[in-house]
Amino acid sequence: MMRCCGLLSVNKEPVPLKAIEVQVEVKDHVATVVSTLHYENKEDKAIEAVFVFPLPADAAVCHFSAKIGQTEIVADVKEKQEAREEYDDALGSGQQAFLLEESEQSPDIFSSSVGSLPPGESASIRLAYVTELAVEADGGLRFCLPVVLNPRYQPRGSEDRGVQVMCHMASQVPYSLTFAARLSSPRQVSKVDSACPLEPLQYLNKEQTKAVVQLAAGHAFGRDIELLIYYKDAHQPVVVVEAGKASAEPGTLMGDAAVMLSVYPEFSQAVMSSLATRGEFVFLLDRSGSMQGPRIGSARDTLLLLLKSLPMGCYFNIYSFGSSFEHIFPKSMEYSEKTLENALKIVKEMQANLGGTEILRPLQHIYSQPCIPNQPRQLFVFTDGEVGNTKDVTSLVKKNSSSHRCFSFGIGEGASTALINGLAKEGGGHAQFIAGTDRMQAKVMQSLQFALQPAVEDISVTWDLPKGVSVTPLSPPLTAIFQGQRSLIYAQLTGESSEETDGCVTVKYSLAGHPFQNKLAFAFHPTEDTGLTIHRLGARTLIRCLESKEPEKDEEVKKKVVNVSVQSGVSSSFTSFIAINKGSSKPIQGPLLQRRVPGIMSRMPMAYCAPRMLPMMDSSLVSDGTGLMGGFKMKKSSAKGRIPKRLVDTGGPDVFSSQEINLGPPIQPPSDTLLQLVSLQKASGYWELNPALATALHKTSKQLEQAKPANVNGNVWATVVALVWLHGFKSDAEVEWKLLARKAVSWLLAQKVPCIAECVTAGNTLLGCNVQKDSLGL
Repeated sequence: MMRCCGLLSVNKEPVPLKAIEVQVEVKDHVATVVSTLHYENKEDKAIEAVFVFPLPADAAVCHFSAKIGQTEIVADVKEKQEAREEYDDALGSGQQAFLLEESEQSPDIFSSSVGSLPPGESASIRLAYVTELAVEADGGLRFCLPVVLNPRYQPRGSEDRGVQVMCHMASQVPYSLTFAARLSSPRQVSKVDSACPLEPLQYLNKEQTKAVVQLAAGHAFGRDIELLIYYKDAHQPVVVVEAGKASAEPGTLMGDAAVMLSVYPEFSQAVMSSLATRGEFVFLLDRSGSMQGPRIGSARDTLLLLLKSLPMGCYFNIYSFGSSFEHIFPKSMEYSEKTLENALKIVKEMQANLGGTEILRPLQHIYSQPCIPNQPRQLFVFTDGEVGNTKDVTSLVKKNSSSHRCFSFGIGEGASTALINGLAKEGGGHAQFIAGTDRMQAKVMQSLQFALQPAVEDISVTWDLPKGVSVTPLSPPLTAIFQGQRSLIYAQLTGESSEETDGCVTVKYSLAGHPFQNKLAFAFHPTEDTGLTIHRLGARTLIRCLESKEPEKDEEVKKKVVNVSVQSGVSSSFTSFIAINKGSSKPIQGPLLQRRVPGIMSRMPMAYCAPRMLPMMDSSLVSDGTGLMGGFKMKKSSAKGRIPKRLVDTGGPDVFSSQEINLGPPIQPPSDTLLQLVSLQKASGYWELNPALATALHKTSKQLEQAKPANVNGNVWATVVALVWLHGFKSDAEVEWKLLARKAVSWLLAQKVPCIAECVTAGNTLLGCNVQKDSLGL
């Protein structure tokens, strides 16, 4: 009997991938990532190795090469079908070939194929991409190397157009990963935080503007590698000009200069204090099986904070979805004490028990509801992002972008960046990712502040350039600008000027009736070689913009996508990287064996988490006919495992009522003291003086009552004490309670109580704090 040795797949087949090395270079807010994958064939026959893996959805993949022995072959970008035919022809003739493809359905999934690797031979493939870093709520820049690729749920009846996924649990991944990042900036690198184990940050110069950080031993494969990078005074508007490629033809994208404009608005306190008090807030919560455990609990706590922070007079509704979807009200209801109380009762009982992840149908239902006059619709989507029809979902959001703003939240490791970023981009909102032990509430409340911020209007970008130079935008027009968030604009500069004059760009917009203007001068002639990073990011931006126009239905748009991709060397959904070792032609003895390298998933797939999905899904791994390993294959639902009829949406306007919500076992009250206190606040902003408040403050009812100044209303006293506690004990989490505290202050001011200062002093004495009245906003 033959014994399998070395690296083995889930089917006990030898796995040829031995190791992955990742080198990252971060310059300010742009990262260049180079990954090297080492393969070795320890079998006695030639093999083809296939590896499906995640990349950031907005990454510009710009290099793919292979090294066999001392021979290096650099891949070319070609139209996808042409590249596939060349790859197959090369394998058929015994040549070594290497293929890198982006999924047509989801731009955050790639597959690499290493073909005709002879027995005993090694090969290394190298891919590089550039990507922008997102700004977090605390001002840090987020870099994420996605290493987790969870199985993507394919809705029933939909065409499976995506790359199928074969995954191992993190503890079973049979290859190693090393990671190092080099940081540089004109400003000081203050610190680098991560939930992953890191070696101590090493500075490379005395100014501390250059540093190196490495992944330490003990990193768990079930977690994406995330770095939060903090620069001193990092967020300043800037313009960077990059020279074109010397060998490229002038007048082309790569031959001309490219420019990147970074806009980072800072609005005055007076403007930001006039947050909207109206709006229709629709919350869409993922309750699929993959949300089980702490994810659904954190989502419930976050909904509590959101609901308590909404302004009086707005409208709201809560949808939840899995294989079916539910909503707590037939239509959005006005925010009041009664509607809030009804909603919270249902939210507290919500469980991750609705099966698969079918987000398209609840979105269609939401958009079918008429908008409420003078109540701008704001949609909040919470999901772990494991869907297979990403482009269908983002296209629907784009189609309805004129009627709402969409704020999206990717929960957990492996959340699809294509889905989460796509929802926010097409919906004119903002995307957030909550991974590992991140506290969801802080990020979500930041987005609520964005949603309450009046929409920025009349955005215009004007370029003032030297004579003989023209500008061609590569980015779509700006439609959303938020306080404390960076917006990037790319453009192509054509022509030359003998003048030594500077260029200038002006960004104008208005917010709440106040005009704003950012005017930036820049040197037209670039002084630093940036390795065509800006050109590639600009090309990626143009490609994504063209792909959003459904090029599969317009041959001219598709041709333009292919042309830009080939010219710039940046991947697209219609092109692939192909490399062939033409000096390796040797007849293959016997059939070419295919070995599929397992990816990483952070937990058991949904079919194991959610029993209700089992009748619809087959967890056997099958070939999909494209040379890639199949993941979960959809089957028709059997009657035995069918979801109860009352839970299935039939497309009617009012399918569910609050009585029809599928409730799990009772959930205990929040153990978090902040959430306990928040849960007691009334819709209009005040707290009642009662034993529950005393318990939340870790006091007895007698202590709370006796500390109350004479002749002070009980609810006024309770509200002041709650505010003192928030400022005294939870100042580090202010972003989470800032909006509900503002409601409390407004309520107190409306009471016109003359003895507020006395209440604050008594509250400090009771709680052992030293909070000043002015800091409360009173």
